[in-house]
Amino acid sequence: MPQISRQEFELLPLRVHSPLAGVPLHDVWVIDLPHARCGITLDGFLRKANARQCTTSPTVRTLLNIRLFVGGLLGLDREPGNAWESFAARLIADDRSKSLLPPGTHEGLFRVVYRFENEQLVEIVNRTVHAAALSALIETKNRYCFYFAVYVRKVSRFTPVYMAVIDPFRKLLVYPSILRSVRSNWERLFEKLESESSG
Repeated sequence: MPQISRQEFELLPLRVHSPLAGVPLHDVWVIDLPHARCGITLDGFLRKANARQCTTSPTVRTLLNIRLFVGGLLGLDREPGNAWESFAARLIADDRSKSLLPPGTHEGLFRVVYRFENEQLVEIVNRTVHAAALSALIETKNRYCFYFAVYVRKVSRFTPVYMAVIDPFRKLLVYPSILRSVRSNWERLFEKLESESSG
């Protein structure tokens, strides 16, 4: 699955560039999706896919379960002891009013910062990282582009070490699995719609 450069990503017309200004962008991934019809939104896709956007492979689920087990034993997944500020605190009033989900809403292991029609930002904070994951959908003439970006803010001296240890797993297994799931759900959803409309 292709990664794109920071420069290319920052040229995209996305809201995330403002509230996360100054937060290190770790990496960005993009996949092309079939242009089944005009006007599909990220929010609509997530709702129609019944929250199956991030279904992962058995290997990735096993790795995640191991990480959560070790994190539980070592206390890594507790919120940091020092005061921390949610990325939602960086939102302006207009962002909050337009968000389709209230900031702070739990989505699995994450909390929603915002969800707009074509852009969603979620965050997680613990004793290893304060990270945010962006999902965005942009329609072009012949296809849709789905972007997945990861931001990481340091919470301790352990953060760079932790990220270095998990980087190979993220890049080789976890994110490709997430993006394959997005593509699979998209194709399954729109194959079903096309068959219903032609039937």
